[in-house]
Amino acid sequence: MAAVGVQQTRVADCVTKVSLSISCDHLLDMDAFSKSDPLCVLFMNSSGNHWFEVGRTEKIENCLSPKFSKPIVLDYYFEMVQKLRFEVHDIDTENCSLQEADFLGQLECTLGQIVSSRKLTKPLVKKDKMPAGKGTITICAEEMTDNRVVAFEVAARKLDKKDFFGKSDPFLEFYKQTETGWQLAHRTEVVKNNLNPVWRPFQIPIQSLCAGDVEKPIKVLSRGGEVHPDTCMLCFSSSQAEFDCINSKKKEKKKGYKNSGIIVIKKSKIVRQYTFLDYIMGGCQINFTIAIDFTGSNGDPKFPQSLHYINPQGYNEYLAAIWAVGNVIQDYDSDKMFPAFGFGAQIPPAWQVNHEFPINFNPSNPFCAGVEGVVAAYQQCLPQVKLYGPTNFSPIINHVAQFGRQALQQQTASQYFVLLIITDGVITDMDETRNAIVNASRLPMSIIIVGVGGADFSAMEFLDGDDGVLRSTTGENAMRDIVQFVPFRKFQNMHQHHQHLNVCTSYFRRAVQPLHKVYWQRKLPAATG
Repeated sequence: MAAVGVQQTRVADCVTKVSLSISCDHLLDMDAFSKSDPLCVLFMNSSGNHWFEVGRTEKIENCLSPKFSKPIVLDYYFEMVQKLRFEVHDIDTENCSLQEADFLGQLECTLGQIVSSRKLTKPLVKKDKMPAGKGTITICAEEMTDNRVVAFEVAARKLDKKDFFGKSDPFLEFYKQTETGWQLAHRTEVVKNNLNPVWRPFQIPIQSLCAGDVEKPIKVLSRGGEVHPDTCMLCFSSSQAEFDCINSKKKEKKKGYKNSGIIVIKKSKIVRQYTFLDYIMGGCQINFTIAIDFTGSNGDPKFPQSLHYINPQGYNEYLAAIWAVGNVIQDYDSDKMFPAFGFGAQIPPAWQVNHEFPINFNPSNPFCAGVEGVVAAYQQCLPQVKLYGPTNFSPIINHVAQFGRQALQQQTASQYFVLLIITDGVITDMDETRNAIVNASRLPMSIIIVGVGGADFSAMEFLDGDDGVLRSTTGENAMRDIVQFVPFRKFQNMHQHHQHLNVCTSYFRRAVQPLHKVYWQRKLPAATG
């Protein structure tokens, strides 16, 4: 049952509402005896060349520098490239169609560019891409969601013994009140064989728990094994509160029945949960480093079976992964200059194995200009190196961690580092990699691993801490889950390009999560103002 809840949460986390406010300046004057009457129409491209209208502003009469009061609200899917086209038209009559209206200019961009800029101002162009006079358009983005959560610390004591050969395996379920009845909002983990359990602290989005209305009651069910549900009503409280667990069937049958245990709400505090948009709009700069696996297990690049095949048509699995993921992440890198490294190859002139060499062979300036620059550097690098081994992740992780450590020492929340590793999945320095990840979990840093090819990716799944806390070789727990893994080939044949991008980068949002509260939450409010 817990797995279902996790899946539902992840799907919901993939979308948020963004409100776009639009204004223009210095529009073309298309009317002979007055000024233009502008209106802005927004189109979206879901796939290929198909554009469809998603909203429009009101018309403002006789104005060349309009500030439209009607915003356009969109669902913002972080993992997708959402292409937008803003068209400004001069609408002379109420029944005037866009085909009949005078065209004043347009702008094409992505929703990610607007969100990352917070306020985007660009010149308007004609349909032939020539400037539309001196006209400009400004789009401002604002997230429309209640980001508050309720932080709970909950325990229980003297629960009924329900298991024949043991005690009970209790967990709690929180339900919110709806027009159609009670709806499950959260389920805790199970505490095995314990009548006095203490559950790990957890958070429930206030929207999920009570639709943002703190006056609404919450129902809590306590279950142990196959027990009948016990219920109590809980209202928000800043102080500790205790509630009797009442088993209605047991109460009916047993004279003098008091309860089936006590639920102790040690803490139920409403707090703000900062989102990815909060950090981007608060001035946080995302810095990406790309690391490419050049080990021999990928196969000889001379042959089509190789994942690094030097294809006359310019395609192989590594290039596909670079393009697919890079086109999403580049919108969120401040300068779109990506340091790109290779590992596991013998490189000229000494032909020694190197595990963190710049693919442009310039150690003093390993940066590539955008995804196109990374692709060009990769294509030039590939014929010049010899695929070798072993496959060591720890050197490149420690390399990027140095920059995260510097940012932490500078006591600023304005820099966050993301390492994108593209690999065929065979790893040889697992112990060193585990230690490097645990150490990096204290830094403003995340790691995305994209697995190409059809190898056994169980090692990657192990590094991704979704199913448990990653530990170092000395038993030290990671501070947080900073590794996200996705197998590329599983989704490679999807027909819709936006679905392809969505899945291949589905864990990116979760990778760029807030750092632990001692550092990150202390800094963000000052950044966001």
